[in-house]
Amino acid sequence: MSEDNRNFIERAESITRNLYGEPLSSDRITENFALYGLKKRVAALERFDTELGGDIDSSPHSLRKRVQLVDLRRRLGDLHEALRKAKR
Repeated sequence: MSEDNRNFIERAESITRNLYGEPLSSDRITENFALYGLKKRVAALERFDTELGGDIDSSPHSLRKRVQLVDLRRRLGDLHEALRKAKR
């Protein structure tokens, strides 16, 4: 099986486009993330950190996708901290 070189957002968009006919927005990803339990949120954030730790090239497309990933990771991290403070 070939290696999937797409980032998290690209994979989520592809899957939801195939299922529902439209891509999943980052707002919707954040809403779904809020429904995860503590362990699943931590695992998702760790996967994001691993993905963000990889190399990037300097093409405009790659940089744009990287900015989207960093923004989404920040939003998910903030949400995770808020849910932890609320003991959820």
